[in-house]
Amino acid sequence: MATDHIRYDVLARDALRGVLRRVLTDAAEHGLPGEHHFYITFVSTAEGVKLSPRLLAQYPDEMTVILQHQFWDLVVTEERFEVGLSFGGIPERLVVPFAAIKSFLDPSVQFGLQFEPSDAVAEKPAVKLPVVPADSLVPVPAAERKDEPAKPNEGAEVVRLDRFRKK
Repeated sequence: MATDHIRYDVLARDALRGVLRRVLTDAAEHGLPGEHHFYITFVSTAEGVKLSPRLLAQYPDEMTVILQHQFWDLVVTEERFEVGLSFGGIPERLVVPFAAIKSFLDPSVQFGLQFEPSDAVAEKPAVKLPVVPADSLVPVPAAERKDEPAKPNEGAEVVRLDRFRKK
């Protein structure tokens, strides 16, 4: 196989991050139209990610946030986005570089993007995909969780992203 000197993989990844940047910029300027809402998963220890020590202790590998009803001050730059969210009733400010993002999903239209970690992101292997207990969380009813044993509510629900994917 020939060597890819052009690096199409990097070009495609950067172009898809541009789609994400554009969608977030539009949401920052005009709000979320219709039923659109976003699940954004990122590496919590990646360079440039800013989380409170409390959230970093709770999500040491990766974190998923939902931008739907209750977020504020969304700011998008060329390299990152910043947003205010409430976690367990406590307001927090998150800073997430686009290079740290692993996936983006808009379940209202069944659109998703998955990113390979960039060279700048050192990540540990993830054990599970946690979903942050933001006030806008949409829990999955226990009847729909086929492979998870019932657990007492610990203040957070895990939302399976597979539920939103086309089969």
